[in-house]
Amino acid sequence: MRRAVPLAIRLALALGVAAGAISARAPSALAQPQAQTSSAVIVAKVDGSIDRTLAGYLGGSIDEAERTGAVLVIQLDSAGTLDQDAVALARRIFEATVPVVVWVGPAPAKAAGAGLLFIYASSLAAVAPGVGVGPLEPLDLVDARQSTLPSEADVRALALSWAKERGKPANPIFPESPIPAKDAVDGNIAQVAAASIPELLDAIDGRTVTTAAGEVTLHTKIATQQGQTPVGVRFTELGPIDRVLHSMASPAAIYLLLVLGFAAVAFELTQSGFGFAGFSGLAMLALAAYGLSVVPVSWPGMALLVLGVVLLEADVLLRRLGVLTALGVAAFLVGSLVAFRGASPQIRVSPWLIGGFTLASALYYGFALTVALQSRERITSAQRGLVGLVGETRGELKPEGPVYVKGTLWRGRSANGPIPPGTRIRVRGVDGLILRVEPEPEPGDD
Repeated sequence: MRRAVPLAIRLALALGVAAGAISARAPSALAQPQAQTSSAVIVAKVDGSIDRTLAGYLGGSIDEAERTGAVLVIQLDSAGTLDQDAVALARRIFEATVPVVVWVGPAPAKAAGAGLLFIYASSLAAVAPGVGVGPLEPLDLVDARQSTLPSEADVRALALSWAKERGKPANPIFPESPIPAKDAVDGNIAQVAAASIPELLDAIDGRTVTTAAGEVTLHTKIATQQGQTPVGVRFTELGPIDRVLHSMASPAAIYLLLVLGFAAVAFELTQSGFGFAGFSGLAMLALAAYGLSVVPVSWPGMALLVLGVVLLEADVLLRRLGVLTALGVAAFLVGSLVAFRGASPQIRVSPWLIGGFTLASALYYGFALTVALQSRERITSAQRGLVGLVGETRGELKPEGPVYVKGTLWRGRSANGPIPPGTRIRVRGVDGLILRVEPEPEPGDD
């Protein structure tokens, strides 16, 4: 009994010491929480000038990553935004509650303007060998917008503050011209060099990065052995329709569609009907119209370009090659040079392309369409000479089919019901390239 009391006291003291130790360690654990871990990856491809379509896709990708708790890898190849708020897009990357890794690649990708600002705003930046990084200005590829954007000093100060808050190496450089991947890493712009997405995911595995919601430990290594934790990697890109619309956000693409669309419609104006070429031309002009709603354009220049096409087509319809053709070529050339002057030099239409299309348009409207029109008129004259002649059906007409008249096979149309093959017919009229025929009574018939 005397031994039991001291034993109970000793047990009570031991439990008290253990409880005190646990309570002493608890505040420390609460003060320094463990970083969260992420093991899902979404790879979003941002390629080309960041127009309205691509900006929406980028914002949607960030929203999806936040909704699913995944690491977002932006595969970047861009020279900047196109009439979009570059600072607002970069701020959306900076304020994301999940890790956003910006990888410039594969070679020969580039990150300039807004693309470089995205790097500073990211949780972690990586570059592939052979890419070009910088410069920061211009942020936007529309010259007219530069006066409304923050000054370069303000943008640099903002980028430095973002890099500091994300715990990146201090004093990143701001290159005045594109620099290679090694210089970007040495200059504290990027933190990792990786030639591909799989190599990037292996390189950043286990790193702890900072987001707007706190620190996150990346778990991105792709499982190659049994027992390793699998990582879900999903690649996304623009859908088919958005991809077409995005491709239209380029002065060169718009110019190409305009020239070819006008040429196709002009060809149909020399024909008796409106066919495939005309509808194709209207489709190209519709796509070009969408592009003009995205890319800033000089409307006086565009008006000159359209006027040039109208003058060239007028001379074609007048069957001559004269003053209107010369004025049309001059207006087409000047309009082509002026129409997209509001765009940055990086995306303006090449003078060589303009020169080539100007020469091609002069030859097309001045000679090719004139020859086509004269050829059609000869055919029409020959067809009119067929009215009243007798021929024979070479197939059943119900109501159309082949007819043989004056040594040539034509397409005939019956106005009096089906006509069996081998029936004598007489031509009663011409509708374009189709002969209107009716059965010819055999000699001796009443």
